[in-house]
Amino acid sequence: MSTAVMQEAQPVKGALWMVGAILSFSTMAIGGREVVGHLDTFELMLYRSIFGLVTVLTIAFFAGTLHHITTRKLHLQIARNISHFTGQNLWFYAIGVAPLAQVVALEFTTPLWVILLAPLVLGEALTRSRATAALVGFMGILLVARPGVNEVSIGVICAAGSAIGFAGSAIFTKILTRTERITCILFYLTLTQTIFGLLCAGFDGDIAPLTGDMLPWVMLVGATGLCAHFCLTKALSLAPAAVVMPVDFARLPVVALIGMALYGEQVDVWVITGAALIFGANYLNILKETR
Repeated sequence: MSTAVMQEAQPVKGALWMVGAILSFSTMAIGGREVVGHLDTFELMLYRSIFGLVTVLTIAFFAGTLHHITTRKLHLQIARNISHFTGQNLWFYAIGVAPLAQVVALEFTTPLWVILLAPLVLGEALTRSRATAALVGFMGILLVARPGVNEVSIGVICAAGSAIGFAGSAIFTKILTRTERITCILFYLTLTQTIFGLLCAGFDGDIAPLTGDMLPWVMLVGATGLCAHFCLTKALSLAPAAVVMPVDFARLPVVALIGMALYGEQVDVWVITGAALIFGANYLNILKETR
């Protein structure tokens, strides 16, 4: 296969890996919704990260990839995981108090934050098409949240904030994939977030025990979260973040159907319209980037 053909195939492979991330994130939303209310978000992150850490080390041991774990980019690993820990806690809280479709619609602004933050962190240029995408996407945010018409709930604020955290995580992941292997990235993801979760959950001296009825849901959140990060990291190693991330928009109809079927949630037409604007802005930017 020629080099040109191989390079042309990379965005397609990245998109396929993102399909795995979509399925994993959607399933994690179900597990998170079931757990929130019994455990706070810090406790959920603690138990899920412990499960993930054990899983990563076990798989790495049998796959013979433990030697991929290095300390070369430790500062970037910590920065990535602080950003992700913040975004994930906000996301878990949001799905417990706001409709799933609304949370995911606001989470879709992650690629727009990647566009805005990439010039500062990755040194990428903020082109006219990227700036236009960010502006149109912001209009979509206003339609989803509709401040002044609806009272902006804490769930909406947390969902919007989670997108910023996930954008930072995606950017640092892109940097790390240039030199670090996936085993190394996932190891530090689970290790640092176990530490963060323990510190935050234990700050008040009261960590709720993991009961038997919550164990399967926490394991589901841990497994799907780990799988999602593996797929996301693999996708970002194959294609640019600005190309890979918008594929995640296919998650909206999936979680909207889940919300309707399992929790009786109704999908607001403003949420769909706003999400369509956000999607359109990113899609047009992708067309411009790949032309």
